[in-house]
Amino acid sequence: MFNLKNLLKKNPEKPTPPPTPYQQIGGEQQVRRLADLFYDYMENDAHVKPLLAIHPKPMDSIRERFFEFLSGWLGGPPLFEKKYGHPRLRARHLPYKIDSKQRDMWMLCMNQALDDVVTDKLLKKQLQASFYQLATHMINTD
Repeated sequence: MFNLKNLLKKNPEKPTPPPTPYQQIGGEQQVRRLADLFYDYMENDAHVKPLLAIHPKPMDSIRERFFEFLSGWLGGPPLFEKKYGHPRLRARHLPYKIDSKQRDMWMLCMNQALDDVVTDKLLKKQLQASFYQLATHMINTD
């Protein structure tokens, strides 16, 4: 007769949780690469100059903060929260006028970076949808 208590006594290990997007992408190295490529595209694509213009220069510290944010947001170590507290992304972006055109420029850079880093097609689609939702949430002007 099936007895769950006996089964748990014999196999007390918990089931292995599914891998996080952070793990699926390839961990710290690949998440850092994603953040860096995102800003590389922003700095080198003439179509996104208006988006680049609202970012403080030099870009070294913003690249690091973005990597730290992505680390936690993708299910890895919560580096950003440990240093700065809760991200409160919308509040942090309120000083900058962000409209749908800037969101689309942001997504152009992110989609290019995702194409270079994420090989799993389903994961890439899921991340694109999540990033689009996040970027849309940052819109604060018409």
